[in-house]
Amino acid sequence: MNIIPQPQINADADEIDLYALFQSIWQQKKLVIGCALAVTLAGLTYAVVAPRIYEVSSVLRPAALNELDALNRSEVYKLPPADALSKVGAALESYETRLEFFREHQDLFQSFKRPGQTLEQSFEDFNRNSINLILPDPKKPGALSNYITLEMQYPNDVDGVAILNGFVDYAINAERARIGADLKVIVKNRLNELKGKIAAARSNYDTDKASKIATLLETDNIRRGQLEDERKALRLQLKEQRSGRLAELAEAISIAKSMGIRTPTTPSSMSDAAHAGSTQVMRTEVNNRAIPLYFMGYETLEAERTALQKRTSDDFTEKRIAEIGKELQMLQVNRQVQELNKRSNEDIFLKDVFPLRAEMARLRNLNIDMDQLKLVTIDRKALQPVKPIKPRTALITASSLVLGLVLGVILALLRHLIRSPRKSGHDKLLATPVLLDQSGKVRDKANDTPQ
Repeated sequence: MNIIPQPQINADADEIDLYALFQSIWQQKKLVIGCALAVTLAGLTYAVVAPRIYEVSSVLRPAALNELDALNRSEVYKLPPADALSKVGAALESYETRLEFFREHQDLFQSFKRPGQTLEQSFEDFNRNSINLILPDPKKPGALSNYITLEMQYPNDVDGVAILNGFVDYAINAERARIGADLKVIVKNRLNELKGKIAAARSNYDTDKASKIATLLETDNIRRGQLEDERKALRLQLKEQRSGRLAELAEAISIAKSMGIRTPTTPSSMSDAAHAGSTQVMRTEVNNRAIPLYFMGYETLEAERTALQKRTSDDFTEKRIAEIGKELQMLQVNRQVQELNKRSNEDIFLKDVFPLRAEMARLRNLNIDMDQLKLVTIDRKALQPVKPIKPRTALITASSLVLGLVLGVILALLRHLIRSPRKSGHDKLLATPVLLDQSGKVRDKANDTPQ
C-alpha cells in the first residue's frame, strides 16, 4: 500500500485563534512581567525624584453687619457685606493688585525668578500657574454659598503659606485703602456741593437784600416826592387864598368907607340907628346868610389886610402842611435800610441753610477709622500642608504597573505575530495521506476498503 499526500484547503486559516494567542502570551509571561516591573520601577523613580508640589487655600466670607455699621451709618458710602466680599474678590483677582504684591514682596518669590527674565515675566509665570480664585456657584444662591476660596500650588522651596496669607491681607488692605480714598473724595465732593448751595443762598440773599433796599429807597423817594408836590400845591393854594382874601378885604373896605361903617356892626344895628328916639325894642335877627364882610368896619378890615400883606408864609394856616413836614422828616432816614446795612453776620439771615450747615458740620466731624474697618471675615487661613498633592506616588505606581502590563502584552503579541506569519494561498493547502492498494485504487483510511 502506498501513501501519497493529498492537498486540502484549511477553511479556518483566516480566523484568529484566541486560545493560541493566550497560550503564546502565557509562554512569554516573563517578558510581560519584566516590562511591567520596568515601567513600574520607572514610574516609582519619577514619583520619588519629581519635585514636590504643595497646595494651600484660604476661605473668605462676608463680614458681620456690625463691622460695616459705622461706614453705612455715615449716609455717604453704602457697603453691604456681600458687596464688600465682592470688592475684595475683585482685588484678589486683579492683575494690578497681584503685580504690586509681587513687587513689594520679592523676597518671597525668589524661586519664580529666572535668569534673563524681567520682573513682569517672572510674575506672569507665578500668576498663570500658581494662584487660583474659586467663586461660589451662581446657581446656588444663599448665605451658605457666599464665599471666596483662594488656592495656591507651589514647589517645596517656596513659602506658600506666607505668600497666600500675605496676599490676602495685602488685597484686603488695598481694597480698604481704595474705599477710604473713595470716601474722602465723596465727602469732599459733598462738602463742595454744600458750599456751593450755601454760596448760592448767600448770593440770593445779597440780591434780595439789595433789591429790598432799592425798593425801600425807591418807595421813600416816591413818597417824598409826592409829599413835596402836595406841600407845594398847598402853599400855592394858600397863597391864592391869601390873594383872594386881600382882594375881598379891599372891596369890603371900600364899601365900608362908603357906608361909613368904621367899626364892626350888623344890619340890625344899622336899622336901630336910623330910628333913634323911638321906643326901645329888642329884635332878634334870624337869617341863613353870612353877614357881608364890610359890616366888620373898614378899620378892622384894614387891620386884617395889613396883617395879610405882612405875612411871609401861610404854612401855619394849614394843618396838612405840618403833617407833610413831619412825614418828610421821617423819610430822611429809612430805619429798615439802615438796619439792613448794619448787619455784621448776614449768614444767619440766609434761608434754608441751617440743614446745609448741619450736614457740613456732620461731614467735617465724620471720623471713620478705616484701619479698623473689617471688610471680610477670613474663615480659614492658609496652613502648612501635611503632604504634597503632586506627585501622587500610589496613583503613579498603579498607572505604571498597568501601563507596563499593557506594554508587555503588546510586545508578546508582536513576537507571536512575527514568529507565526500568515502563509500564502498555496501554503494554505495541507498535505493529508492517501492509501492506495496493489491495483492502484484509493482505499478508505477509516474502514480500509477499496474505493
